[in-house]
Amino acid sequence: MFAIIGIVIVIGAVIGGYLMEHGVLSVLVQPAELVIIGGAAFGTLFIANPISIIKKLFAGMLAILKGSPYTKDAYLETLKMMNTLFLSARKHGATKLEADIEEPHKSDVFTKFPAFLAQHHAVDFLCDTLRMSVSGGVDHFSLDQMMELDMEVHHHGTQMPIGALNSVADSLPGLGIVAAVLGVVITMGSLGGPPEEIGHKVGAALVGTFLGILLCYGFLGPLASNMAKLADAEGQYYNVLRVGSIAYIKGNAPILSVEFARRAIPHEVRPSFKEMEAACKGGGAAS
Repeated sequence: MFAIIGIVIVIGAVIGGYLMEHGVLSVLVQPAELVIIGGAAFGTLFIANPISIIKKLFAGMLAILKGSPYTKDAYLETLKMMNTLFLSARKHGATKLEADIEEPHKSDVFTKFPAFLAQHHAVDFLCDTLRMSVSGGVDHFSLDQMMELDMEVHHHGTQMPIGALNSVADSLPGLGIVAAVLGVVITMGSLGGPPEEIGHKVGAALVGTFLGILLCYGFLGPLASNMAKLADAEGQYYNVLRVGSIAYIKGNAPILSVEFARRAIPHEVRPSFKEMEAACKGGGAAS
């Protein structure tokens, strides 16, 4: 939502300032310049990246419109899920925990938290770690290292589409110059004609430079920055899962393990201890 508001503000400010100086909007409508810049930008995107990264790029841009899923309520539900899972394991033993993590979509614990189950990588991240713990022979230090390695690999994967978008954004001012140069070439062929015609062609050429710079610094650059922040928020979420699960594997009580996880949540979305306690006692995120 805020991304849409920002886009509207950028467009409104640019067009509003242009109209305040008695500019003519029709001059800015140059489809040929847009085809040159946009087409070349898409071309560079496909030249530089495999299709898997391009798919992640467009998925990431759509995720910006939805906003970050890692809200306080989402973290409360995650803390409640971890507490429920750890209490079940403490009460029923390793056999019950193994059954839950082997088939999480059939588990009576995980099925209570469909929002968590929808995050396939997060489910694998937690279950694979607990699976290694249940199998025995792996100390908590090695498990912590494995989780950190998994987080590092995942974070690297999330940065690749962001880098691709940044590369396209960086290329736009140069592509705008290309469009402007082509416009000047056309203008040179019209020398000797009416001054109005030459002026129109020069104006169209300059619109290419304008579009390239605006698209770079007004749209794609900020979108890449927003995607990077979403990737960081996802990494912080996985760190919460890591801290809570390692605390439990070390032998801490379930509520203490969940408190370790709560302390790893960023301050702006961290629930208070009372909120966490109420959720873990069955009140849910709303309480």
